[in-house]
Amino acid sequence: MLQLRMAFVRPKPAPGTFSYRERMLHLLKGNLDFHGQRSLYGTHGWHSFPAKFPPQLPRSFITELTMPGDLVLDPMMGSGTTLIEAVLLGRIGMGSDIDPLARQMVATKLSPTRLHEAYTAGLRVMKGAKAALDQDEAGLREWLRERFDVPTQRFADYWFAQQTQFELAALRREIERIEDSLVRRFLSLAFSSIIITKSGGVSLAKDLAHTRPHRVVDKSPNSALEEFKKRVERNQDSLIPIEKTDFLVTAGDAQHLPFASQSIDLIITSPPYASHAIDYMRAHKFSLIWCGHSISELALLRRKYIGGDAVLQVPSLSMPPHASRVLSRLESLDRQKARALHRYYSEMKAVLSEMHRVLKSGRAAIVVVGTSQMRGLDTETHTCLGEIGETVGFELIHIGTRRLDRDKRMMPARWNIDGTSQIEARMHDEYVIGLCKPEGPK
Repeated sequence: MLQLRMAFVRPKPAPGTFSYRERMLHLLKGNLDFHGQRSLYGTHGWHSFPAKFPPQLPRSFITELTMPGDLVLDPMMGSGTTLIEAVLLGRIGMGSDIDPLARQMVATKLSPTRLHEAYTAGLRVMKGAKAALDQDEAGLREWLRERFDVPTQRFADYWFAQQTQFELAALRREIERIEDSLVRRFLSLAFSSIIITKSGGVSLAKDLAHTRPHRVVDKSPNSALEEFKKRVERNQDSLIPIEKTDFLVTAGDAQHLPFASQSIDLIITSPPYASHAIDYMRAHKFSLIWCGHSISELALLRRKYIGGDAVLQVPSLSMPPHASRVLSRLESLDRQKARALHRYYSEMKAVLSEMHRVLKSGRAAIVVVGTSQMRGLDTETHTCLGEIGETVGFELIHIGTRRLDRDKRMMPARWNIDGTSQIEARMHDEYVIGLCKPEGPK
């Protein structure tokens, strides 16, 4: 198991000096900002992903609250920051997510890929794609017809120039011919990252990596082949030569975790915002349509995401006093928004209940959240989730605060420079909720 040396080192108390809860409290009351520290080392920077927390955050809790070989879970793993840090520290990374791109991303980041094979295959893909563009336009048109149904093709035509579609089809067709599954995944992730990118990119979308894309008609998309070449080379430069990793990535809803009760040593996760404030599928579908998913299929999947705004056929669970008061105040302003927030807190109650079930007694769950503004009302997400956590059996140790580094953490774009927008109002701070499952009866 590879150990990664880091500049970040938190002073450790002498063995036996502090209890588990005291170590938790020390971390939660400490500096959780991690500004100025490098966060894109190793495979962390392989693909854009909005609202990632810095790897130093899970690293600090994993280091202090677990031992090598322990199981560390992120039930809403996103880009896999927690799992990567767990594996680098000699723990077993466990993760689940409903998003197919997230699962592809994390499995690829954690899989051992040999540099020589990846480089050779990348050259082969680019050579084959260029030949197809020069000599087989009819074959590429046929590939697109077979791959895209009518709604998906309509989406592609709106967001991708015709030449870009040919380039992406040529690359994707060659990638799918790679027999080595690990190399194929490595190249597939590089392919996805040239579509969902912080700047530039190959689509006609602006702000795609911030999940708020809008079409720019006069945009000149970059060459997909050139961008793919640069991304493969860049990812190779940061590829960690791990020979063996211990991890498990599963597909699933965090409200129904596929893990045994009392099996997990530590949970570190960051749930989505309420009411699709950060809409992952809005961006991810730009890449997923090239991997065999249709627009209709992805729209249905989006409805199942935690924090959605659709409220039909979604149970509304009972809420504790403070959360009930927040919901009541919001209902007086906007009944529909209140129902969406109630859905979010109900879903998170189910998630927290599942986290409590799978966690070992006496162990911690760290939940990193941002609050939201709805109709000018602070939803107090951190306070409400801390209270909800107590109702499902957790002990609330403390709620820490971390100031966001807006220059590094990818958030929705700033539309109002005076900071009066709802996006600006809610995304300056994050909260780190420290929950502990009480010890069971002796």
